[in-house]
Order: sequence, then structure tokens, then C-alpha cells
Amino acid sequence: MLLERTDTLQEPRIPMLETGRLVLRAPRPDDAKRVAALVNDHRIAENTARIPHPYALADAESWIDATNRTAGEATFVIETGGEVIGACGFDLRQAGPEIGYWLGVPFWGNGYASEAAQAVIDYAFGEHRFEALLAGARITNPASRRVLEKCGFQWTGVTLCRIRALGTSVPLDRFRLDRAVWALRRSGEAEQAGDDSALPARSSAMTP
Repeated sequence: MLLERTDTLQEPRIPMLETGRLVLRAPRPDDAKRVAALVNDHRIAENTARIPHPYALADAESWIDATNRTAGEATFVIETGGEVIGACGFDLRQAGPEIGYWLGVPFWGNGYASEAAQAVIDYAFGEHRFEALLAGARITNPASRRVLEKCGFQWTGVTLCRIRALGTSVPLDRFRLDRAVWALRRSGEAEQAGDDSALPARSSAMTP
């Protein structure tokens, strides 16, 4: 249940989401050093559209300051064991709301990206009237494509996307998850579990 929701156009309030292993919450200024240390890796930058490389503390501070300022958008840092390991969220693009994520390289291969993305997807559809979510992954990044497919996204084609860190455009697989598909998957998971264990990630007290 969401408590004390006070979204505004300037600064929507973001809930804390909890999964089996992760906590997702709004970024805070004191996360900047940790974020900068994780993101300053070309393997992250070259697989995202807007992250520069090198990535300095000032970049992290600017990113944190700009997050969660617009209604209908949400950005979360991902924590496990009280340690920030990545970020996930969605913003509004011309074609519709789009989900994105990054994970620190030491935490790759543990299923954290899929777990965090599913929590954010459930929040996006559960708290907003989105008819669909969009996403993209470089064709050279099969791990990210698997995350999206595991979460129910369906491939829709290939486009070109400019990668800031590379200074050029590269082919990008495009994906779409319709609300009806998401609802059917959630219903099937709950039915298979036979209880409420397959319900969306829990949302706790609101954080600024």
C-alpha cells in the first residue's frame, strides 16, 4: 500500500520497493560517491544511451539532482545488504514511457537486474495508467535482452540509438510490454503460487 502520496510536477514522491533480495529507493545526495565509483566503467557507459565516460563525482551529483522531478517518471537506486549496486527507473519519451537500468559490474550475473526491473515494472503499471512500457538493448548486449524477455517484453524491431560514451549511433533492439501481457503474467504467477507470493513488490513508507 502506498502512503501519504503527494506527487507534484516539480518533485513526485517515490516509494521504497522491496523484493526478495533488494530494496529500491529514491537516490539521495550521499549516494553520489558510490554511484560514481560504480558507473565509471566503460562497460556500463557503452551499453547506455546517456551515461558519459569517464564518469565523475560531478556527473553523479547532477544525475541525482535531476531525478524524480517530473510526475509520471521514477528513478530508484538498487540496494542489497544496505549497499547501492545499481539503478532502475522509467521516464517519459516521445513514443511512451521507457524503462532503463544499469548494474555495477561486480554484481552482474546474479539476477539482480531482472529482479529490480520486475519490481519497477510492477510499480509502473500498478501506480500509473500506462498502456505499455518500452525498452531497448544494444544488439551486442544479450544479457540485457534476456532481462527484458524474462520480464515479459516482446521484441518489436531494431533502430539506431546514439551512445553518448561512444560518440556514435549503434543498432538497438527495441522491446514493448503491454499492460494486458503484464496483467496476464501476474495473474498466472499468482495462480501458480496459490497465494499472494507472486504479487508485486511491496511498497513501504514514502521517501523524498
